[in-house]
Amino acid sequence: MKKSILVLALVFAFIGLSHGQSESKIVSEKGRIEFLSQTSIEDISAHNSKIKSSLDTTSGELIISVPMQSYKFENATMQRHFNSPSFLDTKQFPKSKFKGSIINLAEVDLTMDGTYNVVIKGDLSLHGVTNPVTEKGTITVKGSEITLDSKMKITLAEYNVILSKKSIAKTLDVTTKIEFAR
Repeated sequence: MKKSILVLALVFAFIGLSHGQSESKIVSEKGRIEFLSQTSIEDISAHNSKIKSSLDTTSGELIISVPMQSYKFENATMQRHFNSPSFLDTKQFPKSKFKGSIINLAEVDLTMDGTYNVVIKGDLSLHGVTNPVTEKGTITVKGSEITLDSKMKITLAEYNVILSKKSIAKTLDVTTKIEFAR
């Protein structure tokens, strides 16, 4: 009988600990990533609203997963080229992923409305290549909503993306906005 009570107490303690840890993680499917390629020949832009993200509000761990075939372009030819084996080969490399953390989350009061400058550091995987990145961003807290905004530049050659056209810039401007709700 004592063993049963002890086992039951341990199970409840484990469930309580597990539940407490998961309360600090918030998940979102609400966000948008946009990129812009600017050249003298033409500007190419696309956006993707199918991203999935998680933020651990205690540790600052941040994960962003992006289905590459969900980018939307202004015309079908651009979309076909983007997805093709000669460019990003999104069938072979269907997702891009960022895994890292907000390294100065201790400076952000997630209980107080306001806008806070943050530094995001981690690994970005794209086209089968993973590289470390460090970028600045902002977190805006408004009630129970937390919005993360960042801008970065991605140099395509660093991810083994071969440029066959001069109409595509070597470096893309990438803007990310993710909305979390507590």
